[in-house]
Amino acid sequence: MDKSCEECIKGTIHKGQPQGKEEVIHGLNTYVIGNRTNPRGIIVIYSDIFGLPLPNNKLIADAYAKSGEWLVYLPDFLKGDPVPLKKIDLLIPVDATKQSTLAKYTGLLAMMPSFVLWMGRHKQGPTNQVCMDFLRALRRKTPRSQKIGMVGFCWGGKYAIRAGLEGNMIEIDGEKVPLVDAVVAMHPSHVALPDDVEGLVVPVSFGWGLKDEGVNIEQKGKVEEIHARIKKAGRKLPVMEHRIYKPGRHGFAVRGNPDDPQERACLEESMKQGMDWFARWL
Repeated sequence: MDKSCEECIKGTIHKGQPQGKEEVIHGLNTYVIGNRTNPRGIIVIYSDIFGLPLPNNKLIADAYAKSGEWLVYLPDFLKGDPVPLKKIDLLIPVDATKQSTLAKYTGLLAMMPSFVLWMGRHKQGPTNQVCMDFLRALRRKTPRSQKIGMVGFCWGGKYAIRAGLEGNMIEIDGEKVPLVDAVVAMHPSHVALPDDVEGLVVPVSFGWGLKDEGVNIEQKGKVEEIHARIKKAGRKLPVMEHRIYKPGRHGFAVRGNPDDPQERACLEESMKQGMDWFARWL
């Protein structure tokens, strides 16, 4: 793992200074960093529910851009309505050992009404539309010689996967093409089975947490069963990769505890997983 990448992925929201800039890209406020002149390809990041205000998400974009090969976009797919950062230590504490069970569940009960309202404002239909509209515009403006990769974390993992579905392909110059060329999905939440994984036409790399309270590890097996049935039926399936992270608490690829050797390894290895996947397919 590149030393620069090790240092830029921190577990708290206070460490590190993002180096990119925010500008409007295809109708969305977008954090932009990387090679703007002759990139090997474009990487789009769909963040967790804390969006652009969480420095970790921008620092991950910085890490992907560090090699100089990629132009990296982190769009505000939440359109200015992320879950407030004041909720972050309750939902995904950096050090879970410092959070008592009583404090955790008391806090969750207190925030539940506002979180339910937030979920109501971000139902699948309109949320999917915002994401796919951005990707459709990006694909049409991007030369076909230049590939697009997408990585999604937690909430964003579902929509990164959906970007690779046959049903979301568009026609350009008489040819049907996928919105993206490769996908990485880290601890993807709210994935609908089989709909979100049945019609994939691009290679996907999944990262699952063994002790993920938000995305049960059983989800991995269910996805693999669906893909096994597809292969058995004689249908073509792109390359799929599944990796398990230990302990793999929810948010391990964004907000693991860097002072814990196992959780730091999750942060570093999940970043390397994504970088290796895009180096292979883009």
